[in-house]
Amino acid sequence: MDEIKVSPDYNWFRSTVPLKRIIVDDDDSKVWSLYDAGPKSVRCPIIFLPPVSGTAEVFFQQVLALTGWGYRVISLQYPVYWDLMEFCDGFRKLLDHLQLDKVHLFGASLGGFLAQKFAEYTHKSPRVHSLILCNSFSDTSIFNQTWTANSFWLMPAFLLKKIVLGNFAKGPVDPKMADAIDFMVDRLESLNQSELASRLTLNCQNSYVEPHKIKDVAVTIIDIHMRQFHGTRYAAINPAMVSAEELEMSSNQDSEDYQ
Repeated sequence: MDEIKVSPDYNWFRSTVPLKRIIVDDDDSKVWSLYDAGPKSVRCPIIFLPPVSGTAEVFFQQVLALTGWGYRVISLQYPVYWDLMEFCDGFRKLLDHLQLDKVHLFGASLGGFLAQKFAEYTHKSPRVHSLILCNSFSDTSIFNQTWTANSFWLMPAFLLKKIVLGNFAKGPVDPKMADAIDFMVDRLESLNQSELASRLTLNCQNSYVEPHKIKDVAVTIIDIHMRQFHGTRYAAINPAMVSAEELEMSSNQDSEDYQ
């Protein structure tokens, strides 16, 4: 337990990279929390957007690694927003406050969806140079929860945490994965009811990404579940997008995994 929290890397990160809190909306209760590391002369940094259960700290290893290579990295935590357009407008104001015209966005799960929606939102005056999407989605209907999206605000924090924890890996996992899950659970415990409810609302309210509005944005997809869901009704990708060679490699890898 808590192996990551007591690790030298995490303690070094917390002691050397200050946590900033920024208000850009008229409502001063909406506070963006972020770590901004690396050379400030870099005007097109990479910004990390966390999943529902994440805080600004969850990408500390990426921050340390990338800043070591000279990149500027910003890892942030969202304020409470209940509407996707409200989030996009707030994020635009944050970039304006930081004097950033264009950025690279890395988003995990909900963070990836929000990154795509922001690219869509600013397509007439592009603010996104590229997208890196990790285990993300482009249509909230895959969760079959759009009918409950407007009721999350009524639910107590313990129930919201139970909903989120239900998506964590179960059963035996390797030690590094177990440490990562423990760390994410710890971060989840730090989020209050409004933060969790608003994120689940954004995650599940009826919406999808309009592909023609982000067609000019470079996209990198990182999806550890691609093979797992391929060929099922929950398919993460269109089978027509996968070449015969990739399917054969996937099939061979599956055979090796079960040997």
